Amino acid sequence: MRKALLQFIDFFYPPFSKWVSLHTFRYIVSGGTNTVSGIVLYFLIYNYVLHQHDMILPFRPGMITAPVATLVIEAPLTFIIGFTLNKYLVFTKSELKGRIQMFRYGIVVATNLFLNYALIKLMVETFNFYPTISKFITTIMLALASYFIQTHFSFKIKK
Repeated sequence: MRKALLQFIDFFYPPFSKWVSLHTFRYIVSGGTNTVSGIVLYFLIYNYVLHQHDMILPFRPGMITAPVATLVIEAPLTFIIGFTLNKYLVFTKSELKGRIQMFRYGIVVATNLFLNYALIKLMVETFNFYPTISKFITTIMLALASYFIQTHFSFKIKK
């Protein structure tokens, strides 16, 4: 399965070979796949699982809004998808144990969630950027930072 997926991804690489390495291209494809998966899962969960209804939690007074509940359900799924794609398709030469990779990947994802929230809030509320533009800028910045962090921390290759 891994070999077939890599052959499929690598088939589309030649037009981009002048600008990015194969490793970077695989990272972009994996990240793009995870991003699209997250959007699709969010849509499906919000509309067909929660039916756009807020949730009343038995162990917590009050309720959780449908958009937040959807994110809570979707985030672990995209975490698993993203980690699996990175571990088996992009960072295959890392000799770190899988649990170490997953823990480090989790730290990066949690940090990105916090930074995503903070940067969008800053851009929208302080600098009066349009929310979609803020999300786009933040996504690009965090994707670039994540590539280097994943390469040198989560899936580090011992020298």
